[in-house]
Amino acid sequence: MKLQELNDTSYDLIVSLGQNCDPAAHLRRHNLRKFSMPLDWVVSTSLTDVSRLLKNKFRGFMDECNLQQIEGSSQYVDEFASVVQKTPSYFIHDTLYNVTSVHDFPIIPNQSWRSTYKSYKEKLDMRIERFLKESTKSTSMLFVRLHATYDQTVELQSVLENFTNNNFNILIICPIANLKRVTEIDWGLECVCTVQIPSTNNFDDWDHVLKSIQLLP
Repeated sequence: MKLQELNDTSYDLIVSLGQNCDPAAHLRRHNLRKFSMPLDWVVSTSLTDVSRLLKNKFRGFMDECNLQQIEGSSQYVDEFASVVQKTPSYFIHDTLYNVTSVHDFPIIPNQSWRSTYKSYKEKLDMRIERFLKESTKSTSMLFVRLHATYDQTVELQSVLENFTNNNFNILIICPIANLKRVTEIDWGLECVCTVQIPSTNNFDDWDHVLKSIQLLP
C-alpha cells in the first residue's frame, strides 16, 4: 500500500515494534503514542523473534531466568521523572526472545542489576497487560517497525491477523545509507506500507512519513 493510503486511515492505537527506540521516540514527538508499550525502549534485532513474541502474547518475556547481562551500557530512563537523571544503565538481554533492555536497569554502585528487577518487571507487566487489552478493543491499529525484510514482514502480517481484530496496517521503515530522499517500496502486501529513508540526519524524513498519520482520541 502507498503512504497516502496509510494516511487516509485514522487509528485508535499506534504501536512501535522496534527495532530500537527510534520509532517510539518519533511517534511520541508527533503525539501518536497513547502510552508506553513493551517494545518501545528495547533493542529487538530480529523481527522474526518479535513475531514469535506477539504470537505467544509475551509469555515468558523478560523472565529473570532468561536474562543475562551483556557488554555495553546506555542511560537509565524513567519516563515519569520530572527531572532527567544522568544515570548509566546495564544492557540486559532476554535469551528467549533475543531482546535487549538498554534503559531499564540503572547501574547502582555495589549492587547487581537484579536489585531493581522486581520493580522493572512490575512496570513491564503493566505495559503488557495494557497493550494486550487495548489491542483487543482497538478497531484500527498501526504497527511501526524499523528494519525488516520482505519475508519477515509476511510472517508478521500473518501473526497480526490472529493477534488483532484483523483491522490493521503495518508501516516498515528501512534506513538506507547514502539515500537522498524518502522512497516508497511496493512489496505487494496488503496492509503494508514500506518506505526507505536516509540512514543519517533523518528527522525531516521521519516527519515526512508521520506528519499525516492520525491517532484518534
